[in-house]
Amino acid sequence: MGWKTDWRSFYYETAEEPADIALAPGRTALLCIDIQNTYLEVPDDAGEAARWAPFFERMHGTVIPNTRALQDWARGQGIEVIHARIACLKEDGRDRSLSQKKPGFNYLLLPKDREDSQIVDAVGPMADEIVVTKTTDSALTGTNLRMVLSNMGIERVICAGIFTDQCVSSTVRSLADESFEVLVVEDCCAAATMELHEHELRVINMIYCHVMSMAELQALPRA
Repeated sequence: MGWKTDWRSFYYETAEEPADIALAPGRTALLCIDIQNTYLEVPDDAGEAARWAPFFERMHGTVIPNTRALQDWARGQGIEVIHARIACLKEDGRDRSLSQKKPGFNYLLLPKDREDSQIVDAVGPMADEIVVTKTTDSALTGTNLRMVLSNMGIERVICAGIFTDQCVSSTVRSLADESFEVLVVEDCCAAATMELHEHELRVINMIYCHVMSMAELQALPRA
């Protein structure tokens, strides 16, 4: 068992194992996606609060501490740490993409200077780390991230954040379509439920990225 054989969907059950991976720190970036204050707000409605309780447990008990540890490790390795967040430039949000204007869970009105749109302090940027502001699910669509990665000579992107089945997945697919190698750190990600989280990891694994744990990532050799 391990990242080479875990997280396989029907499409890749019988595929041969992928080649070994060696990390080249100068050509690798860690992208932390949408770990923002708004997603840690417990709903006022008791029923909704109970429904979301497992997500909050995973965020506070696993994703946030693991992501901070991953960031510190990356910084120590010379791996660029980049942050992405959802935030609109206009107070009324009219600059948002259509998907963020639709009613329901994905209706997001997060003006860029408001507290709920800010990145959670524990995993926030340090020094001159880049923060990409987006009004779409994918951190590449509608931002200059692709150009920034290219300018810095980045070839492989490690992804962490939320939600696994939404903004993480959209970003991973966009990165893969732009020919970046992508690694997803499963214990630094969360979806609303573990079922959604695990399902999406199997969907994107092997074709758009390689899914692995933080321990497996840190054990990879250096190029």
